[in-house]
Amino acid sequence: MSTTRSKIETSWSLMIVWILSVLVAIASLRFLIAELSLVMPHMVHHAMSRPVSLYLHIGLAPIALLLLPVQFSQRLRSCRPGLHRWGGRLYAVMVLLAGISALLLAITSEAGPIAAAGFGLLAILWLAITARAVQLAMQRRIAEHRRWMIRSAALTLAAVTLRIYLPIGIPLLGFELAYVLVSWACWVPNLILAEWMLRRRVAAQPA
Repeated sequence: MSTTRSKIETSWSLMIVWILSVLVAIASLRFLIAELSLVMPHMVHHAMSRPVSLYLHIGLAPIALLLLPVQFSQRLRSCRPGLHRWGGRLYAVMVLLAGISALLLAITSEAGPIAAAGFGLLAILWLAITARAVQLAMQRRIAEHRRWMIRSAALTLAAVTLRIYLPIGIPLLGFELAYVLVSWACWVPNLILAEWMLRRRVAAQPA
């Protein structure tokens, strides 16, 4: 009974995460239909000095986010493995381009060294962890590949947690302080939670 209940709770939790992923991804593309200064005023200085990096990141990172629910679908993996593989390739390319551009934006950020370090390290880990997941898939080490993809997804979901924490932090702390804190809080807890889930899963498996 407890196992069944745990599976149901996990399914509902994942459904909520995937719904948030899709909503945030679609909302992140709002710059396509409105002026950037209106929908992303804190990004205007990037558009002035480094437009290629900015538009690569805000244009491609939402696609990686949209792909997560598809790539983690067990039904797709079982019934359409070819589509799953092509979706994985597309996800990897999106992370590669969005991650490099995110790193360039972090290095040249005007939010201060702490925020730059937070977002910069996020970009580096996002690139490295996703690359490792791709390498393992190419080697047909599927169980390990899935573990690393969970870590990659945790970092991709930083886009979701950032948009949850920032609106809460700004009224309480002001934009500048909230932005610095969120530059770390949007991804460090995600990665810790992913590691906890992975270790818990290993511990639950029979010897």
